[in-house]
Amino acid sequence: EGDIKEEAPLSPTASLFSFEGMMFVLRFLHIFAGIVWIGHLYYFNMVQTPFFGETDGSTKSGVVQKLVPRALWWFRWGAFWTVVLGVLILGLRGHQMGGAYFMSSRGMNILTGGVLGILMAINVWFIIWPAQKVVIQNALDTAAGKPANPEAATRGARAGVASRTNVLFSIPMLFFMAAAVHLPYPVSETSNIAAYWIAFAIVAGAIEVNAMKGKIGPMATVKGVLIYGFVLTAVFTGLLALFM
Repeated sequence: EGDIKEEAPLSPTASLFSFEGMMFVLRFLHIFAGIVWIGHLYYFNMVQTPFFGETDGSTKSGVVQKLVPRALWWFRWGAFWTVVLGVLILGLRGHQMGGAYFMSSRGMNILTGGVLGILMAINVWFIIWPAQKVVIQNALDTAAGKPANPEAATRGARAGVASRTNVLFSIPMLFFMAAAVHLPYPVSETSNIAAYWIAFAIVAGAIEVNAMKGKIGPMATVKGVLIYGFVLTAVFTGLLALFM
């Protein structure tokens, strides 16, 4: 029998500049941006909104004028880079492994979480941020003695529904991102992947339509939105179990 020669492991520096090293750096930045984004999302919903309900108008106006714009800057750019880096990672992994990657349990889980993340980013940039700009400008105008904008309250309420929807989506989003590695399941020729995505689109789409046009409903309280976030996670998990 001949000697078996094992390939020498790469040094830490060489590993970092390999393809997998590049993927690690992208994942690290993706997670870092996600922490900035979701951390601010939870701050807005779990801390700032209840505080606004308990404080006086002048204090709230000062916070809206000076603190909220800073927090929203980190919030929206955290969302932007989380999604951009996530899409880049998915594209590179798909290019490396082919379309079969997206038909595996890992790919299915990541795509499920990724689609929810994209919907959340859409809410940030196209519902929450435009509405909050009106709210912030109204606070600045009224503090300067100018007339109040009658649309500010309505726009603020719409931003609130979209923000609570993002908290709702964030729980299954985080669950399926973690499940990609830790909760594999069999995907076979009998799996109905198309049916899963249709059912997923119906559920997520209905919730997203409500974010754009509907009411806050049971998401009015932090407890309510967290409960329904875990319920939604169970619904998506049940759909995977049904169709896989």
